Amino acid sequence: MKRAFYFLAAACGIMLSPPLYAQQPADSVLTSATLQDCIRYALAHQPVLKQSQLDEAITDRTVKSKLADWYPQINLDYNIQHYLELPTSIFGGNPTKVGVANTSNAAFGLNQNIFTRDLLLASNTAKAVRKQSKQNTVRNQIDVVADVSKAYYDILLTNQQIQVLDEDIIRLERSLKDARNQYESGTVDKIDFKRASISLNNARAQQKSARELLTAKQVYLKQLMGYPESAGNVPLAYDTTQMVQLVTGEDTTLTSNYQNRIEYQQLQTQQRLQKANLQYNKWSFLPSVSAFVNYNFAWQNQTFSKLYSTDYPNSLLGLKLSLPIFQGGKRIHNIKMAELQLQRIDWDFATLKNQINTQYAQAMATYKSNLNDFNTLKENVAMAQDVYNMLQLQYKEGIKTYLDVLISETDLRTAQLSYYNAMYQVLSSKIDLQKALGTLTANY
Repeated sequence: MKRAFYFLAAACGIMLSPPLYAQQPADSVLTSATLQDCIRYALAHQPVLKQSQLDEAITDRTVKSKLADWYPQINLDYNIQHYLELPTSIFGGNPTKVGVANTSNAAFGLNQNIFTRDLLLASNTAKAVRKQSKQNTVRNQIDVVADVSKAYYDILLTNQQIQVLDEDIIRLERSLKDARNQYESGTVDKIDFKRASISLNNARAQQKSARELLTAKQVYLKQLMGYPESAGNVPLAYDTTQMVQLVTGEDTTLTSNYQNRIEYQQLQTQQRLQKANLQYNKWSFLPSVSAFVNYNFAWQNQTFSKLYSTDYPNSLLGLKLSLPIFQGGKRIHNIKMAELQLQRIDWDFATLKNQINTQYAQAMATYKSNLNDFNTLKENVAMAQDVYNMLQLQYKEGIKTYLDVLISETDLRTAQLSYYNAMYQVLSSKIDLQKALGTLTANY
């Protein structure tokens, strides 16, 4: 008996002792970050995805906990008691004290479930429940990929805008110097000099605003990636030529396929679970069956010190069947409710298909429109550069006025900024199109 108690205590100690986990390494930083590097880092460090992975682990443990009821359930009940006053029974009309002052019992019970609808439901839905949890993670991963990609492109756009403004400021400083020299030599009045100063101040103000926005956008990208706050900015690495190639890399003849969308797959899993719930309610008319074995140790003695000297055991085994006969129509109502919920999911499919069709049409139209704008603005940049170069030469020869040069320089800056903004709009709308098509994945 003592060995049994020692074994039970040791087993409880092992089960209740806190698990030892390996120390987690500190967050790493990137030395050079392409778009793929940023996405891979986000998939490994993003807090939302970490939570999704924990949810998967919790779901797995929950399923295992439900299925554990298929195994034999062994229980131990132990008690010891001392009667301060023995109970009295009536024998032949005479009250008589019965029993002994000290008693103790230890009962071992084994119960084996044979048929229960709860366990059948757990067994039939285990795979679907795990799949549902996994699909939630995949959906979060797709959202992270899309958000990180857009934030990455947005920072590149701002960098290009700053570069354009840097070049513009160099041109304006050169123009300001020429205008000052001509004014001081008496060739022209101070109007050209003042116009050059105004344009230079405006360009510097735009540059300052763009740099401030760049800082905020870097912080937003770090948030999306789960990047350490103390690590500084993400060192982005990119190739402008490659970005231009990405702009036209999407096939505009593709059509939407519902099966590719993670939202549609999630709804299919939900439908399977609801069908299992309907079957579960139909099983409520079936009995629950279990088998049990009990073995009881009983000790009785008038003297406490001799309580465990003699044992009076008893044991039994049996089969238990439980069947509710009448519950006021509750089971019928639950079945009807499950059927209506299943019908409602059918309409969820219809609604989702309409939404997918609308998203696809809008995403494709936006992508084509932005792509057309990009191609048009690309030609505008080349023409604006030629116009500026020509007017600059004509101004130096005295053929054109400085106002013409200033206007052409403004047109060139506007064309360049619009070109890079169009590039971002195309890349961003391309991501939306891939999401609508269901081709955007988290495989990086």
